[in-house]
Amino acid sequence: MIAAIVQARMGSTRLPGKVLMNLAGRPVLWHIVTRLKHAALLDRICVATTLGHEDDAVEEACRQWGVPVCRGPRDDVLSRYYACAKQIGMQPGRKDFVVRITADCPFVDPAIVDHLAGLMARGQYDYASNVDPPSFPDGLDVEIFSFDALETAAREASLPSDREHVTPFIRKNIAFLKYNYARTPDTSGLRLTLDTAEDFRMISMVYDALYREGGIIPVSGVLGFLDARPDIAAINARSQRNEGYDKSLSRDRMKMR
Repeated sequence: MIAAIVQARMGSTRLPGKVLMNLAGRPVLWHIVTRLKHAALLDRICVATTLGHEDDAVEEACRQWGVPVCRGPRDDVLSRYYACAKQIGMQPGRKDFVVRITADCPFVDPAIVDHLAGLMARGQYDYASNVDPPSFPDGLDVEIFSFDALETAAREASLPSDREHVTPFIRKNIAFLKYNYARTPDTSGLRLTLDTAEDFRMISMVYDALYREGGIIPVSGVLGFLDARPDIAAINARSQRNEGYDKSLSRDRMKMR
């Protein structure tokens, strides 16, 4: 089984409620799930949200769309993923793989998902991604890992940053065999993720220009549009990549003092 698990919650620090904000007439999370449905190698798509009352809205929206929902801790997202993977039937010792997608990626590319899923299904890798190091635009991040690796991380990871961000323990562990999918030319400086009001403004302008009901905007179309409109690409260009993870690492260091 290859399943995409989308982590989504209403309580974002920088842009609360972003996962259900209106983007070209549909919630952001709806667009993410719809784009993932175009990945040919995915067997399941699930949304993993928190047990908080504010995320009842996420669960209700997903049920309206016919998307399975798992709920778990707010900050221990690693435990949330592990519980969700077990809930949908993943088991140790089998070729079960989790595709990790975050709900701040409204341009998630099904072609990248299929490339990495095919690689994992054919090979002996425990983890594959296009983020270690990144060469794709911020917001096209895809990570895939075996259920066995996830189970090990859920059992052994102890740092708060490892548990909040799911995969650092796997990426740092030399026991796991890893692969990174690189892009040429490197476009990691382009920001297509949704973390701030500036991000939403830029993304909304792209969707308003390119989205047509019943289809998905190809990533090539997004890149071509932004290349022709550098003024729009510049709206959120000053934001920092991986700011949330950097803050978690800072909290780790403070606790160790």
